[in-house]
Order: sequence, then structure tokens, then C-alpha cells
Amino acid sequence: MRANYLFTSESVAEGHPDKVCDRISDEIVDLVYREAAKTGVNPWGVRIACETLATTNRVVIAGEVRLPPSLMKKDKDGNDVINPSKFKAAARRAIKDIGYEQDGFHWKKARIDVLLHSQSADIAQGVDNASDQQGDEGAGDQGIMFGYACRETPDLMPAPIYYSHRILQLLATARKKGDGDVAKLGPDAKSQVTVRYVDGKPAEVTSIVLSTQHLDDSWDSKKVRAVVEPYIREALGDLKIAHDCKWYINPTGKFVIVGPDGDAGLTGRKIIVDTYGGAAPHGGGAFSGKDTTKVDRSAAYAARYLAKNVVAASLADRCTIQLSYAIGVAQPLSIYVDLHGTGKGVSEDDVEAAIRKSMDLSPTGIRRHLDLNKPIYAKTSAYGHFGRKAGRDGSFSWERTDLVKALKEAVKVREAA
Repeated sequence: MRANYLFTSESVAEGHPDKVCDRISDEIVDLVYREAAKTGVNPWGVRIACETLATTNRVVIAGEVRLPPSLMKKDKDGNDVINPSKFKAAARRAIKDIGYEQDGFHWKKARIDVLLHSQSADIAQGVDNASDQQGDEGAGDQGIMFGYACRETPDLMPAPIYYSHRILQLLATARKKGDGDVAKLGPDAKSQVTVRYVDGKPAEVTSIVLSTQHLDDSWDSKKVRAVVEPYIREALGDLKIAHDCKWYINPTGKFVIVGPDGDAGLTGRKIIVDTYGGAAPHGGGAFSGKDTTKVDRSAAYAARYLAKNVVAASLADRCTIQLSYAIGVAQPLSIYVDLHGTGKGVSEDDVEAAIRKSMDLSPTGIRRHLDLNKPIYAKTSAYGHFGRKAGRDGSFSWERTDLVKALKEAVKVREAA
């Protein structure tokens, strides 16, 4: 394993076209869970697979769902069809909260089409009743999912993605407060941070890239840097900025016509931004717009939860976990652990056995253990699904470190045997 090297990760802000779509898709997920709770419908039974496209003053919401009756209506022939009104309202609220009130993309003016329809009965039968555990849920699809944790930051995330997110979070918070020149920034932005590692640890930042929308078209790159540099320095905190660090702030100059008006957006196109910034493998499945029978989402959350708890338990300094599933089958087909040579007196075999003993990794088991049947997903749609603070509302439950004791005890039992 290399000890001295450069590594780079990027992030995108909530106003990036793809993130607008992720936000709308996750607002739909939250709407369905919220309606289920409000109307007494069992949240275990709802299904959502929602994709969004956004372009100039146009939003299209499509996908497959199983909804509470309160989100349905009768057509002229008396058939049950999806009522688009609440879905459109949720999308408009999201666009407004992000901050789009521009000629080319405006929360009031955008046309919104809702093309959701009922989930395929052929898919539903395997998800509702697993082939290997009758009465339990099967995985919503086949696939591989990865989780990762390391000691580079307080939240056990890789440093480049952690700081790339933090820069954009601080700028977004300041923009929405409306203080001074930062209020003249727009919602669309991208960041990129290159970190020099020495002896395997983050030592300094060697380049910073930031492209941010500005609403005053008289601004140039120099003006934008003057506005954003204090927030970048605050975001990097104790991580040193190299004396010869290269700064690229709005390197193309003017950056006004952007967002969905400048580039079309789609749900699920920022999967590396959503996870570990390229520092760990990715199974390829996106998260946003999916209920948690979809193991693309729930098993990736479980894998992060397990990896973080392995590192928090001081069993290793780095941990990668892979899970794999088959559609309609409850239990994972495989569990793989890599401690990257950092295990603290334990082997990968020990940790794999401890994981199996400590947590039920079926879709039902994951959803129950992490309490995922809740409207907690809109806030995951920007600035990463991992490395966030677990909330009192149940959000980011996969960031808890409450499995440390169970993992340690399971490892001890295996060693004693």
C-alpha cells in the first residue's frame, strides 16, 4: 500500500442539475412514507422507484410505485390512478428551497409532469415473499454494495470527499442566510480538493477547484474568489493548505446560466459524490428515489454502518465491506471484508463471522435494525449519504456506532473458540 501520494475527490452542491433531481426523487420517497404514517397505512408495504429529469423550466417524474390510497384518485372510468397533485407540490417546494427563481428554471414556472405507475407484479412477488425465507422480504434486485470507513476524519470518512462536501455546505448555508456578497451566489456549484498523503495520512491540500454560479454577471473569477475563499479556508479547518496550492476558482470566468437551464439533470448520476469520492469501490447502484427494499440503497447503508463500526471498535484503521444479493432472495449471497493490512489482532475472517452474528442483513433485517421506514431521505440527497450526523428524527441512522460492543464480543467469542 502506497504511503505518499496525491488523491482527489469532488462534490456538487444541491443546485447542481443532477442533485436537483436526486432531491425531488427523495422528496417523493419522503412524501410516500409520510402519507403512509398519516393515514395508518403500513410503511413496510409501500414501494418507490422514482427517477427525475430536469431541464429548462421542465421536470419529469417517472417510475414505479405502490402507494397509500391518499395518493390515488379515480379516473373517469372508475379506475384507481395516481393523483399527481401532491407529487408536483413536493417538487416545487424542493426547487424553491434549493433556491431556483431564475428565468430558465423557476419553482413557480416550471412545468412538472408526473408519469409514475404501479410496480410490476412480477417484481413485487419476489420482494414481498423471499424464496429463501417465506414470509420475509426478498431483495428488490440483484447487485453488489460496498461500505467503507477510515480514520482520516472525525466522521471516519476519506479526507478529500469530506472537505469537498464541507466547502459547499458552508457556502450553501451562507447563501441562504442572505448576508453580504455571498447571497449573490447561485445554487449550482462544484468543488474539488486534492490532498497530499504522507505516511498514509492527509498532510496538506495541493489544489482547490470551485465553480459556483453567481447572479451578478459583472463578477469575474477574482471577485468570486474574494467572496468564497474565507469559506473554503474555514471548511478545511486544521488541514494545511500547501504554500504552493493551486487555486482554480471559476476558471472559465463567467458562470451565470447554469443549473437545469444550462445542463439537463437526472437522478442517480452522482454516485461517487454520494459515497466515498472514489476512495472505495462502488457497486454501481444509485440511492435517491428508492425505498429501502431496494438493496442498492439499504444494503449500501448497512455496509457503511458495519464498516464504520468495525473502525470505531478499533478492530482496524480501514475497512471495506462488500455485500451481494439476488432479486427475491432475503439473505446476502456473500459478505467480503478487507482491512487493508490495518487489522488490530483480528483477521478478515474474524470480522466477517462477527458481522454475520451481529446483524441480520436481509432487507427486512436492515430496515428494522436501522429503522429505515421513515421520511428521512430528502436531506441525504446532497453533500453525501455518509459522514453525516445521525439525527433525532432517525436520519443517517447508519452513521451510529452502536454496534461496537456487539462486534467486539463476537470477535472475542470466535477467538475463544
